[in-house]
Amino acid sequence: MDYRVLLYYNYTTIADPELFAKEHLAFCKSIGLKGRILVANEGINGTVSGTIEATDAYMAHMHADERFKDTWFKIDESEGHAFRKMFVRPRQELVALNLEDDINPRELTGKYLNPKEFKEALLDEDTIVLDARNDYEYDLGHFRGAVRPDIRSFRELPQWIRDNKEKFMDKKVVTYCTGGIRCEKFSGWLLREGIEDVAQLHGGIAMYGKDPEVQGELWDGKMYVFDDRISVEINQVDKQVVGKDWFDGTPCERYINCANPECNRQILTSEENEAKHLGGCCYECAANENNRYVVAHNISPEEREARLSAIAPEATA
Repeated sequence: MDYRVLLYYNYTTIADPELFAKEHLAFCKSIGLKGRILVANEGINGTVSGTIEATDAYMAHMHADERFKDTWFKIDESEGHAFRKMFVRPRQELVALNLEDDINPRELTGKYLNPKEFKEALLDEDTIVLDARNDYEYDLGHFRGAVRPDIRSFRELPQWIRDNKEKFMDKKVVTYCTGGIRCEKFSGWLLREGIEDVAQLHGGIAMYGKDPEVQGELWDGKMYVFDDRISVEINQVDKQVVGKDWFDGTPCERYINCANPECNRQILTSEENEAKHLGGCCYECAANENNRYVVAHNISPEEREARLSAIAPEATA
């Protein structure tokens, strides 16, 4: 393949994130990259796509900067760009935990586990494996036996842990996320909360799937990614589909956003069920006057009413 996708982060000091973002955006555009990069005083977090030549140039540029010389890039081959535009944006935090007393992962973080060690933890009955991602990410794919926090965003995770703390205290806890950045802070926070034995999957799910020894084993489904690919394969040994269609519960790995722009909920569903429900996650969203599916597919008022009439009994059953 002629293109690649780079996933990376680095907790390091960036004195002026706004100026850095402006200059970095210009550089990324100059070499033909597309993607999304967040910068803060605490560091950088990005996913970018480009040609092999462009991504090589980007990695060399980053490694030549003293602040980013140890940046670890996770590399995926791609048939084309995984993004439509290039954004570099300053932020208060790289990952939004919104803690009153923030965590510095360079000072406090959980023990790193390589893929082989993490697989051993998955098989250990005395270890709790905790998914640090959002519910919709878990529902598409996760490690077998992993705990699913009931959260829609990362900032909700600390409170969920506090509400369920009795399940984790005095236990060995291992956590994981997509590329590792969320676990850097979250594992440190768990330690500060009094959970003594905390570890994290180094490099995240992305590197676990590429490890030549474990080959993604014990992962079920696909891994959700925040770009145009939506999801990628991880398990190279014995893949199982765990995603279920929002409407009928059949196996499904196809994500869409609810067509109601006021809702925008992500759901797994087939093209057939998406069409049947006009892209909405419920009858109210399907009937919304600003329904994006109706506009995108040029559905006539008569056809729209016919489809709504067909699903109305299901909504009130």
